[in-house]
Amino acid sequence: MMQGKLRKMKTQLADTVEYQLPLVQTDNSTTEYIDMNNLIGKSIKISFQNEINCISCGAKTKKSYSQGHCYMCMKTLPECDMCIMKPETCHYAAGTCRDSSWADDHCMQKHYVYLANSSGIKVGITRGTQIPTRWMDQGAVQALAIFEVKDRLMSGLLEVIIKKHVSDRTDWRKMLKGIAEEIDLIKYRDEIMQTCADEIAALKQQHGERALTALTDNTLVDINYPVLDYPEKVKSYNFDKTPEISGVLKGIKGQYLILDSGVLNIRKFSGYHVALQHD
Repeated sequence: MMQGKLRKMKTQLADTVEYQLPLVQTDNSTTEYIDMNNLIGKSIKISFQNEINCISCGAKTKKSYSQGHCYMCMKTLPECDMCIMKPETCHYAAGTCRDSSWADDHCMQKHYVYLANSSGIKVGITRGTQIPTRWMDQGAVQALAIFEVKDRLMSGLLEVIIKKHVSDRTDWRKMLKGIAEEIDLIKYRDEIMQTCADEIAALKQQHGERALTALTDNTLVDINYPVLDYPEKVKSYNFDKTPEISGVLKGIKGQYLILDSGVLNIRKFSGYHVALQHD
């Protein structure tokens, strides 16, 4: 039996995505990493130990907010601010950022706007350091960076323009039911650049030529996941309602464990203390 506090799974892009499940020990001194690919096809049991710790301050909390934070951290930390979900609302320039030093490291850095195919085509944004991690976390089977921009605000403004024509959401249930049909993302990229040309030009005029750069020669990234069988119907587990989850691990996609009895979003339960057993 292995015990610890959950964190989102670590991923490594390979012929098939390699997953490691971090379990942070109670004293926070060490983290045990479990090779989850080796458990596919085996029976596992994950038991919630009725304890949740904030992934930021470590305080015990009865309820988790913003994927693993206590209420106080959710209300005060910059990574939990509304502008993280809606980057076009970034208020750094107004001097009201919750922590400008954090923003310097995370928001005022080079970002990319991309197209991906997980449950169908979607547009998204990510920091350069999060490629291809962001795509694997979303369960994308294809991905293509189409713009490089100077900061998070610019990525949000550009995404707002593009999502008038392409969805910015993933249908996670559809994503977990099988491999998405192949899409010609390069064709969509070219169509978007043409359709949105006037609005993109206006952004450049307002923020400067160097604020964003179209990427016309990037390589399409294909991603394969370690899945034996996809479920016909998706039943989602919740530790708050079902503290003990068991079944045969059929695969992993995005941040979801796919069991023959249901699916579990590991990232949603960051900070939950669990015990894991397997054959």
